[in-house]
Amino acid sequence: MSRRTLLPAILCSAAFAGALASSGCTSISTQATHCDIPAVPARMVPHAYLGRARSEMQQLSFTRLRQNPTDVYQVGPGDVLLLHVPGVYPQIVSSADQQQVRNEERVVFQIDANVPPAEGVPVIVREDGSIALRSIDPIQSTGLTLEQLAEVIRRAYLDADILLPGNDRVIVNIYSRRKHRIMVIREDVGSGGNQQGRNGIVVNSGAMQRGSGTTVELPAYENDVLHALTATGGLPGLDAENEVVVIRGGFDDGAAYDQLVSQIMMSRQPCECPPSIPDPPNVMRIPLRFYPEMSPQFTEEDIILEEGDVVYVPSRQTDKFYTGGVLPGGEFLLPRDYDLDVMGAIAMAHGPLGGGGSGLSAIGGRGGMGMGMGGGNRGGMGGGLPPTNLIVLRKLPCGGQIPIRVDLKRALLDQNERILVQPGDTLILRYTLCEEIYNTAIGLFSINYLIGPALR
Repeated sequence: MSRRTLLPAILCSAAFAGALASSGCTSISTQATHCDIPAVPARMVPHAYLGRARSEMQQLSFTRLRQNPTDVYQVGPGDVLLLHVPGVYPQIVSSADQQQVRNEERVVFQIDANVPPAEGVPVIVREDGSIALRSIDPIQSTGLTLEQLAEVIRRAYLDADILLPGNDRVIVNIYSRRKHRIMVIREDVGSGGNQQGRNGIVVNSGAMQRGSGTTVELPAYENDVLHALTATGGLPGLDAENEVVVIRGGFDDGAAYDQLVSQIMMSRQPCECPPSIPDPPNVMRIPLRFYPEMSPQFTEEDIILEEGDVVYVPSRQTDKFYTGGVLPGGEFLLPRDYDLDVMGAIAMAHGPLGGGGSGLSAIGGRGGMGMGMGGGNRGGMGGGLPPTNLIVLRKLPCGGQIPIRVDLKRALLDQNERILVQPGDTLILRYTLCEEIYNTAIGLFSINYLIGPALR
């Protein structure tokens, strides 16, 4: 192509682009071009489909995850006590020369670091709550404080004429508090970070997700949800749901629930919404963030853990949005505790946002084929117009979807146009017809600027 034939084409394209820019492209119907996606403008979408702001949620008081501290320790099965009964604990053996104390019975230190040091002979509280003592019948100790138990033991030995008045001081201390074995399963300990792919970015993909399972032994009066989380890494991380699940029950309870869910799923009829699956009766969900009108109703007994209970921290595997079109294709994890609108999502995906100039800068050499031509990944950043036609494919509760059109030019000034991104959304960024033609014209000017001297 000679310079004579190239220059008129450039001038014609420039004139056409200028006419489109001055008229706002109102003379061309985008529907007639069959290159647009039918969608509902964001300002016309019902409020129920726009989702609720996460900024309206409030934080759960962490003290509700812990049982009330107590100054009085009550004895229970599994405790190991230290007893000191004159002449009995430790036992005194008489000999011809002197009285000797069985040194192997004397304990001078504690295993439990949460109680002060004490001296005595260890005695285990059996499963039925009783303790076996020398020379007297077993004594029931469940629910008694240490002082109350010492008085019961003293009275029993006095009644058996083993202790004498004046030498009947009985001391009971804690050697080792009873433990509750709790299983904690967490899905918030992934390797983290972003995985850069050829066509985009994948955030916290399933291949990267790692779970952890830990069995912890919580002492009495610390067997609650907060202590279980603290012993396994703290509160749920940012890649976990804002809730903690407490699972109780055994194998039979799980089998009965699986059977119930199977029956509910098989009862679904065609063209019906998916049935709502209830939680098992032995499962309690504790939300860590909630809307004010949905304040969680659970009691202190609900957060106290017993032997065999399971604490589960689920991951946010489905709390993602997806990108396509001009945006690099990929999936991105939504922020857990704050809102993300469509413009923030484009910025997160490293997409073009806003204009980098008026378009005339491309003539001066800062534009280029890849930056100004329509369909370029970063149009507008080097002199062309950026894409402003954003289509948000939003899933509906019954399995359908609604396409929502967002005008990014309007969104710069109108906050109502910047709708919030919801889990499962797909964001497709496209050029309008005006932007395609305008960028093509600017690209032709750039070509002429680069190769013009060679045609002279």
